Amino acid sequence: MASHRRPTQSGLSQSTRVTVLSAAAATAAAAFAAPASADPGDTGKDRVDRLFAQAEEATEQYNKADEHADQLREQVHQAQDSVARGQERINRMRGALGAIAGAQYRAGGLDPSLALLLSENPDTYLDKAAALDRIGERQSAELRELQREQRRIGQQRTEATRKLAELERSRAEVARHKRTVESKLAQARRVLLALPTSERAAFDRASRTGRGELPDLSGAVPSSGRAAAAVAAARQAVGRPYVWGANGPSGFDCSGLMQWSYAHAGVGLPRTSQAQRYAGHRVSLAEAQPGDLVAYRSDASHIAMYVGNGQVIHAPYPGAPVRYDPVGMMPISSITRV
Repeated sequence: MASHRRPTQSGLSQSTRVTVLSAAAATAAAAFAAPASADPGDTGKDRVDRLFAQAEEATEQYNKADEHADQLREQVHQAQDSVARGQERINRMRGALGAIAGAQYRAGGLDPSLALLLSENPDTYLDKAAALDRIGERQSAELRELQREQRRIGQQRTEATRKLAELERSRAEVARHKRTVESKLAQARRVLLALPTSERAAFDRASRTGRGELPDLSGAVPSSGRAAAAVAAARQAVGRPYVWGANGPSGFDCSGLMQWSYAHAGVGLPRTSQAQRYAGHRVSLAEAQPGDLVAYRSDASHIAMYVGNGQVIHAPYPGAPVRYDPVGMMPISSITRV
């Protein structure tokens, strides 16, 4: 089961997220243009449906990379903070030992062992000084502690540098997925506009199917209190727009809606639908109760929330708002009870 932490909003600014403002751009959620080898018997709706499926796959990759970047940012911050605190400890230790060296110097001579304080790397001198009995037991312990602290801070600096490099790679990956989705949205819009007027009108009507009003859910009992809270939150989102890469509150993609809804129940779900399907234990469709997560397609690239009586709430695709639809609207790959 997922950890019960409230998720954070994506680190990317809202300006980097793409809202599809028309049913035309919607078609695209559309990630990838129809292949040249498409079945000539395909209807315009078939091609658009295929584009939507591909778009969700691309969006899930974007969400995954964005979540990873958020985690790395936090890790980098923690590593840098730890390095700063460690350096403060080293400075205090060197200051205390330096005071001893200053007192000895003013008294007429500097113990050779304290000369190591002038070096950033006292290891070699410390070993020789200890072997020659040039330093006392207390001073030796203090110098050994300084030596250990310097080694530890060196390791932390190395780790922080590695995390920074990984963060830069992750940022580049987020940007790459963003460019891919934007490019494919534009391609899909061209595909839609190239359809005959009748097919475009048919798709426009289809994009408005589903239910915005509450279906009959009498007798549907959530599996737990947190499931009931998540269902209540999801119902509040009905009618809000699909926005790829968004997890609320003004817009959602499919996995973003699930994450946002369960956050209202105090449960932190992963960001992607592929990860959400493993956020609990599997149940069958016959056992499904309100609050269960229904993953679709073999790759779990779409996800919805079961609300009872054969209905789900989900964020369908660009141009279609959060709504109710039949649970069997597309092939189910799994049902997960959180």
